[in-house]
Amino acid sequence: MGHLRAFARVADLGSVSGAARALGMPKSSVSRSLMRLEEAVGAVLVERSTRHLRLTDAGLLLQRHARRILDDVGDAENAIGGLIGQPRGELRVSAPFTYAAGPLARILPDFRARYADVKVLLTIDNRVVDLLTEEYDVAIRIGPLRNSDLIARRLTNYALWPCASPAYLHQAPPITKPADLIHHVIIAHRALKEAWPFHSVSSAGQDVEIEAQMVVPEPEAVRTMLLAGAGVGILPDFLARDAIENGSLVRILPSFEHRSVEVHALYPSHRSLSAKVRVFIDALAADLHAAESRTSR
Repeated sequence: MGHLRAFARVADLGSVSGAARALGMPKSSVSRSLMRLEEAVGAVLVERSTRHLRLTDAGLLLQRHARRILDDVGDAENAIGGLIGQPRGELRVSAPFTYAAGPLARILPDFRARYADVKVLLTIDNRVVDLLTEEYDVAIRIGPLRNSDLIARRLTNYALWPCASPAYLHQAPPITKPADLIHHVIIAHRALKEAWPFHSVSSAGQDVEIEAQMVVPEPEAVRTMLLAGAGVGILPDFLARDAIENGSLVRILPSFEHRSVEVHALYPSHRSLSAKVRVFIDALAADLHAAESRTSR
């Protein structure tokens, strides 16, 4: 089955190197699996050249059947796992850096202690991975979801807080209302020009058109820059809270709500019966719920 899985990844991705990365295997092992599968079926499946890889007629025929065979095996394994109720096997998880370094890393030691038969293979990547072709069991997504055939379970909702260091605020113009931000050094997430929305129970919502001096899409990097006094930036609450509590960062305009982002766990529909997927997502949700309860006290 391993040889067929390697062939399916090569066929889907059009590359031995890409298949090796998706499977977490050496390139030489994927090439060896291809050769052994060709020996077993008695036909050349892939035509190789220095620049291109093309499926032969036999390869195209096997590709159509390989996905169904692998899905059927996955369904059977998931059904058996659900039946016996014992999570086991490799669990491949994809998560963006900030979330992996924060909430996800926090639960993994206890999760492994509780489910010793589950081996977690975590890939940290800010890109949107394709769960159907890259052999992931679960992907953590932050922000809006694309329409897809994947199953999504909402884990939590994070508030985004404008923050700055006391040192920066001491030498900068005061910020008493959202419009004051136009006079400050801004570290943006997406673009040099952005609209930052602010809402308050005591006033109508207002958008501030800011012009940033820097664009940094990784929140951990923004946090480091804010701690060094670089300016004003937006952080998810879980990444800012400790620094605010110890005084190294200040939450700006705390009487206003800024934006929030949803966090989802996504998985293919054929993984829905998998005991290892179910207990992993349950563990994430339980930890996040406990964290929300602590911060709301």
